Amino acid sequence: MNRTERRRRRLLELITAGEEDVDVLAAAVEVSASTIRRDLAALAEDGRITRTYGGAVPARPLAEHPLTTREALHRAAKAEIAERALDLVEDGDSLLLDAGSTVAAFGRLLVGRRVRVVTGNMALVAPLIQAGIEVTVLGGVVRPLSMGVVGPLAEAVLRRLTVDKAFLGADGVVAGRGLCEARPEQSALKELMMAQAARVVVLADASKLGMAGQPCWAPLPGAWTLVTDAQATDEQIRPFLRTAGVAVLRGPRST
Repeated sequence: MNRTERRRRRLLELITAGEEDVDVLAAAVEVSASTIRRDLAALAEDGRITRTYGGAVPARPLAEHPLTTREALHRAAKAEIAERALDLVEDGDSLLLDAGSTVAAFGRLLVGRRVRVVTGNMALVAPLIQAGIEVTVLGGVVRPLSMGVVGPLAEAVLRRLTVDKAFLGADGVVAGRGLCEARPEQSALKELMMAQAARVVVLADASKLGMAGQPCWAPLPGAWTLVTDAQATDEQIRPFLRTAGVAVLRGPRST
């Protein structure tokens, strides 16, 4: 990733956090206002922001892609994150697994581990059961795009359970703000997942850090862990490290 793209990613983070003014954005990334205007024009052309008088705001929500499409995106990064996240799993753990392709990649690596799993990720249910892992399936309505369950039935089951660790994905994750999703029922379920877990782990590749392409939010707890891939830059990671209670694991699994 070159310097211009790193700067534009930082601008997206600032705009997502609510900053709109060109002069303030210029001071934050230490470039001229004219450079910021060119950056904003490029970001608007890409559909990542909407220009306003004197600044910019986040663009309208991005279109959701089906699970099969998302599984093909950033495949190497997701595999790296899944391997790294295994460092957080101990024998005997009870694990809550969210929907999504990155969590699915992690879940498939649990074969052979002595754990118990609670999940609404329908893509994982059969493989985990066939591997001999005890699985509790959340009820609810299945979203075909994600193959994950949502709704009051899923929430009712989840309120009766607690787990050691919850592993969550998201369409985007913003330091100090939370996880973004396309639908309010998704963000509501994620918020409840975090409340029912002793430890919260978010699995997100570099493309999702600081990104807010969807309108619905699940606030993060005071303490949580981000697992990302080696392509995540120091600039992307810095806002998370500045947030009290946040631990970051980046890059290949430790040996």
